[in-house]
Amino acid sequence: MRPDFRKLPALLLLLSLTAIAHAQRRPDAPPRMVIFDQDGSGPGGSNQMAMMVLLQSPQAQVLGITMVTGNAWRDEETQHTLRMLELIHRTDVPVALGAVFPLVRTQQETALEAPLVGNVDWLGAWGGGPTNLAPDGHPEKAPDGQSVIHRKSHDPYEIPPMPEGAPHIKAIEEDAVHFLIRQVHAHPHQVTVIACGPLTNIALAISIDPEFAALTQGIVIMGGSLNPQTSDPEYSETPRHEFNFWFDPEAAHITLRAPWPRPEDQYPGIGIVLTTVDISIQARFSEEILAAIAKSPNPAAQYLAKFSQERYYMWDEIAAASWLDPTIITREKLVTMDVDITHGPNYGNTLTWTDQLRPQTSLQKVHAQLDLDLPKFQKLFLNLMTAPPQTP
Repeated sequence: MRPDFRKLPALLLLLSLTAIAHAQRRPDAPPRMVIFDQDGSGPGGSNQMAMMVLLQSPQAQVLGITMVTGNAWRDEETQHTLRMLELIHRTDVPVALGAVFPLVRTQQETALEAPLVGNVDWLGAWGGGPTNLAPDGHPEKAPDGQSVIHRKSHDPYEIPPMPEGAPHIKAIEEDAVHFLIRQVHAHPHQVTVIACGPLTNIALAISIDPEFAALTQGIVIMGGSLNPQTSDPEYSETPRHEFNFWFDPEAAHITLRAPWPRPEDQYPGIGIVLTTVDISIQARFSEEILAAIAKSPNPAAQYLAKFSQERYYMWDEIAAASWLDPTIITREKLVTMDVDITHGPNYGNTLTWTDQLRPQTSLQKVHAQLDLDLPKFQKLFLNLMTAPPQTP
């Protein structure tokens, strides 16, 4: 039988991508460049631990951390992040200040609309919500057994008392958006963006520099929700709600429409990888995990042992860990996705379509993570949290 040479380009592309994937996971491969865009509430907790996953890994070269308001206000998050870098001995990593407010949504309008469209369980910087899971796996309740425990909001530029102490180092003068653009242009087609907070900084970078997304290696986002299997009231009745998309829907809308490099492009990338609520609720940071970490004398482990306060889902840690080792993901869905930006009860909800029904716009398909190998993820996470500091 004569060979079909028409299939050679596709075969060569498949072989080259397979080689790239293996090279990325080789122990002797050089570190991969990454920028972490994060809403770094703290101390400890999912936001800080996710950054530590990469800061503690020899496979990652963290070019910088860019801060955005989300779970807490930007300035408070920045102080916790700077102090974490001091305590785990990674003050070589620059931190840049990003957006304080979402592009369109405001705290006041959200409060005024609530009687008409309903409330949400987690408000982040605008009032918080539960940060611990009760033994039954549901968010912790107040002593009356009815209302959920909420943190109070404060002025955007106020820094509440820090249990871990105030940092001695400071954020750099350059703002987060221009830092992102500058680093991507300095290292074209080499930098992955990992965004685990609202996507305000990323949307601004895309809007300022149309080349920004295409010059990266792609983006990993903690965001979106498809159909999480849970009785948690935050998602059981509103399965398409997720905080990062909800907090800044327009930013998510802009980000999901940008030309992030895909595996089949001239300069191959990972496209858009999405760590959804569906997969996040499958892993919990528990007292047992913290006790195992606390046995290590190394700085990262002792930081968590002393200051970790949350016992909740491991949202952002899965996103960071799956970039280091994609094999922890056991099921994903390639789906066209956007965010509802109409102002009503579904404002900020995740939208998806089949190929036959998708809009005729510039939307990309995303790799939505749905299931993970929990023991493998937990082993990777434990090893990183108990490891000694990485040498810059």
